[in-house]
Amino acid sequence: SRTGGIKDSNLIDYEATLNTLKIGRENKATHYILLSAICVQKPLLEFQRAKLKFEAALTEEAQRDPNFSFSVVRPTAFFKSLAGQVERMKQGNAYIYFGDGNICKCNAISESDLAIFMALCAVDPNKRNQILPVGGPGKPVTPKEQAEIVFNLLNMKPKYTSAPIQLFDVIINILASLGAVFPQLKEAAEFGRIGKYYATEGG
Repeated sequence: SRTGGIKDSNLIDYEATLNTLKIGRENKATHYILLSAICVQKPLLEFQRAKLKFEAALTEEAQRDPNFSFSVVRPTAFFKSLAGQVERMKQGNAYIYFGDGNICKCNAISESDLAIFMALCAVDPNKRNQILPVGGPGKPVTPKEQAEIVFNLLNMKPKYTSAPIQLFDVIINILASLGAVFPQLKEAAEFGRIGKYYATEGG
């Protein structure tokens, strides 16, 4: 989805994606390749549950029609959150991480490698009717290790700022409570949950 919000997730990650399956089947499509996400393995967020709901729809369609198959690709992250900090680091600002910077690890995959893998799903029979987690090369790295790599490439002395994870809980709880009175704040609380998830969970 565009935002990961509650409404947007169901409209995009489930309903709109389901429409593409329906239209494809109406036009004799026999194989569906879905770009999902590795994080659905631990579904705590609305967009993850919406993705899993559509994955279930694919499985049901394949069970209903033996001539139909699917490939669900679940890639790791693309380091988008790190990219957002690079410009700040270039300007001499500190890299911001949560906790001690070693709470989670990520084995990111490049967009080009992911594109190749997905293209292979169209021709490789071993990837039919499969859930396919895929990540990048090498060992997973923590946020602090990611920052060290960037500082080294920039030939700059590392500088860090740590933010407490508990900050997320305070913000989420306040927004969730206010959401009972102001429904629009339910979305804001979900954005807080998304932030906490990516600050604490590997991918």
